[in-house]
Amino acid sequence: MSGFCPELSGDVREVREWVRTFARDVIRPAGAEWDEREETPWPVIQEAAKIGLYSLDFFATQWFEESGLALPVAFEEIFWGDAGIGLSIVGTGLAAAALASNGTPEQMGEWLPQMFGTENDVKLGAFCASEPDAGSDVGAIRTRAERDPSGDWILNGVKTWATNGGIANVHVVVASVDPALGTRGQASFVIPPGTPGLSMGQKFKKHGIRASHTAEVVLDQVRVPAACLLGGQEKLESRLARVRNGERSGEQAAMRTFETTRPSVAAMAVGIARAGYEYARDYATEREQFGRKIGENQAIAFLLADMATRVDMARLLTWRAAWMARKGRQFEQAEGSMSKLVAGETAVWVTEQAIQILGGAGYTRDHPVERFHRDAKIYTIFEGTSEIQRLIIGRAVTGLPVR
Repeated sequence: MSGFCPELSGDVREVREWVRTFARDVIRPAGAEWDEREETPWPVIQEAAKIGLYSLDFFATQWFEESGLALPVAFEEIFWGDAGIGLSIVGTGLAAAALASNGTPEQMGEWLPQMFGTENDVKLGAFCASEPDAGSDVGAIRTRAERDPSGDWILNGVKTWATNGGIANVHVVVASVDPALGTRGQASFVIPPGTPGLSMGQKFKKHGIRASHTAEVVLDQVRVPAACLLGGQEKLESRLARVRNGERSGEQAAMRTFETTRPSVAAMAVGIARAGYEYARDYATEREQFGRKIGENQAIAFLLADMATRVDMARLLTWRAAWMARKGRQFEQAEGSMSKLVAGETAVWVTEQAIQILGGAGYTRDHPVERFHRDAKIYTIFEGTSEIQRLIIGRAVTGLPVR
């Protein structure tokens, strides 16, 4: 890729060391506890807010860093610490990305600060796109938004798999405003804090990332003013008119958000994979059997070699996608999906091999690799399954309508 150089600037390296220190000293020691509790780790988020890690300023500064690598580098370190706690810290970022991708400057100025709160009064944001019957098909969204004569919008429906759903201060909800147009008839809405009709449904008990709150969000006659339509009424009507006239409308709201955040999600998976690899490597260089370190056995050494190689491969694909996104390069070969696909599957494979290297000990909670493995699996599922990523990549490389 012309112009891409995986050399980190001094500022990015400095941020990496700062975040790594917090992950090592605060996040990692708390990982097992909050995994067992299956609760939002508010004290850890509070500590992150106090040092400025959980803040709008941090996310915005890293997002606009020139190379595009700052946010993936920071996310890798956070998730190296612990994925469940990590997602609790960065989960608001998905809602913020949805707002930044689709909202007006005025909407961003009003709602982004309310998603994060302050270091003394921490708040969360939630992005609500998935639905119980829609799976990976955002075109099957049934949540409806209808405008009444007063100009307000009324939303009804159920969202699922929402990170911070129901406990967030600000929810961003994708809804259909014209079902006949499918994904092109969708729009995103901000639901302000305390809006009547929005409630939390089922909270999910999960296989992994247990410290991250995941729940259904129920919308029952939720009324919001016109100012809560991201992008504004004029922009929506113009887009719908183009679609009805058979013209291109641009990306729809949910897919624009997912495409924007895909390299960052890949970076999370890289962090988990690296944690698994490093723990297994250190174990293999310390554990002795039959009078020698188990890392001296080719079977272990070769496995560690493959693990290290795959982690670096996933990181480089992630950095390339993040750089391209920052530089405004089109993902002509679905490079964003490539990063998500490889990083997610690498995290699952590497953490499984880490368990294998530790043997029976790796299968117990005396060591964190079993938790790493449980946490890794979601990265082949959410934000687009591995199958969906392959579908996107297949369409890009063949130019055919692969189904």
